[in-house]
Amino acid sequence: MAERMVEVGDGVRLRVTEEGSGRPVILAHGFPELAYSWRHQIPALAAEGYRAVAPDQRGYGGSSRPERVEDYDIHHLTGDLVALLDDLGEERAVFVGHDWGAMVVWNLALLHPERVAGVCGMSVPFVPRAQRPPTEIWREKLAGKFFYILHFQQPGVADAEMAKDPARTMRGMLSGLVAGDGTRLIGPDDGRGIVERLPQPESLPGWLTQEELDHYAAEFARTGFTGGINWYRNFDRNWERTPGLAGAHVTVPSFFLAGDADPVLRMTPPDRQAEYLDDLRGEVLVEGAGHWVQQERPTEVNTALLGFLRGIDW
Repeated sequence: MAERMVEVGDGVRLRVTEEGSGRPVILAHGFPELAYSWRHQIPALAAEGYRAVAPDQRGYGGSSRPERVEDYDIHHLTGDLVALLDDLGEERAVFVGHDWGAMVVWNLALLHPERVAGVCGMSVPFVPRAQRPPTEIWREKLAGKFFYILHFQQPGVADAEMAKDPARTMRGMLSGLVAGDGTRLIGPDDGRGIVERLPQPESLPGWLTQEELDHYAAEFARTGFTGGINWYRNFDRNWERTPGLAGAHVTVPSFFLAGDADPVLRMTPPDRQAEYLDDLRGEVLVEGAGHWVQQERPTEVNTALLGFLRGIDW
């Protein structure tokens, strides 16, 4: 795997990890992750004749971290991936996104379908544009409760909590997002922040080594978490800036993959996404896997993803 920097406009540069040649597959990570989260997919894709390309997205790792919250809205995030595709000299790619990366690639398929040969969302299903600003809906439905996304709206608060001890934060995040483990993404508003709600198990899950955890912790110790949290601070701005996406359908070939123990699926069930995915090629739920599915169960994920890719008409 090789690393390089790519200019994507307005002074923003992305650190990109890539391997292989052939048709491009662009891998978009989520929160709080890095291109490193695709370490099991990149060589597998390259071995099958694809050019696997994974950026640290803006706000993360070795990439630029603009200060303005507005610089993390959906048009900037999707624009980065289009600019990356331009840098590769390619007209189209298959885009694969996990967590927040899934939201970015779903929107990319709506905003720039001519550049998308296929789209795969992991962990976060396709969600149609809401009828009202999202935070307004959440504040109404979850009045009096803690909800991590609303917690993230407060400038500087979650940023400081998570950055105080990045190793503890990442240990809790990566060890904990499994259904029924006591992690409360939604829970009583008892004064605790996000980090206090994360478990601190005595040992790491079998899929995560100490060296891997240390890599994440070192990167976030250097960068902080504000860049990634700023993505969440654009939910309403994204809604305001995309009125034309009301009722929009994804027309390109699509695929969905998640762990069946992912707590995100309890908050955002994939039940209705097929209504908006006109060429849905499959939905795979990996038994027993939690939120970090491509890291937890790389063999099953790689098999499913390669199956989807082989069916794409490039």
